[in-house]
Amino acid sequence: MPTDTSVVYADLSLTLSEAGSGRPVLILHGGGGPATVAGLAQHLSRTAHTLTPVHPGWDGTHRPAWLTGIGDLALAYLHHLRERGLRDVLVVGSSLGGWIAAEMAVRDTAGTITGLVLVDAVGVRVETEPITDFFALDARGVAEHSWHDSDRYYLDPADVPTEELARRQTNMATMRILAGDPYMHDPKLLRRLGDVQVPALLLWGGSDRIVTPAYGAAYAGAFGNGRLEVIAEAGHLPQIEQPEATFALIDAHLRRTSNPFRQQ
Repeated sequence: MPTDTSVVYADLSLTLSEAGSGRPVLILHGGGGPATVAGLAQHLSRTAHTLTPVHPGWDGTHRPAWLTGIGDLALAYLHHLRERGLRDVLVVGSSLGGWIAAEMAVRDTAGTITGLVLVDAVGVRVETEPITDFFALDARGVAEHSWHDSDRYYLDPADVPTEELARRQTNMATMRILAGDPYMHDPKLLRRLGDVQVPALLLWGGSDRIVTPAYGAAYAGAFGNGRLEVIAEAGHLPQIEQPEATFALIDAHLRRTSNPFRQQ
């Protein structure tokens, strides 16, 4: 996909991939970076106008010093959508990206967003289902918590090129700044989600041990119009482990929530 740079504020530019035509779909990656949603973006670009930004600070992109929280990112992305005059936007977010999508929805006073898809999202505190401390896991632990088939996706750090290790470490450092304290959640978000009335589809890998399906059920139940779908034989990234099932559910939600009159 072609990549471009778009100015959001004087000191913040977005690295953004765009493709396709039709309803605007903003696709927000998680801590693993843009590669984790690349296949999803490619699929959706066949029927929609996809916008896939790199979060500032990931993959070598610039993060201004003031951008220190998920709320800052949410406001920046909302500003970008409004400046471009985009309407009837479906926001799809994976993991950390799902948290950004939820924060965007509670701040969307202009009604820009008309649908949400949160894929194994973090961002809320569920007393009975704590979020696994990702930063405390070694490579094997990350694989076992993140994937249904951990042996297939486990990558020995000794086999990872030096440049790739450095990129991952920098991404994790950025994630600590944005989401490390309080850890991976906004204490106020859960109770605010009841005011979000746009249809929210929450997709969850049945084997996710970073945030469990029970966590996902509580998240979905907090939305004014939320629904949970659990995907079998998938972990934290079902769009990679079970793409066909994941894409089918998102495609249906894309069609179900579209409001062409809002695109005028």
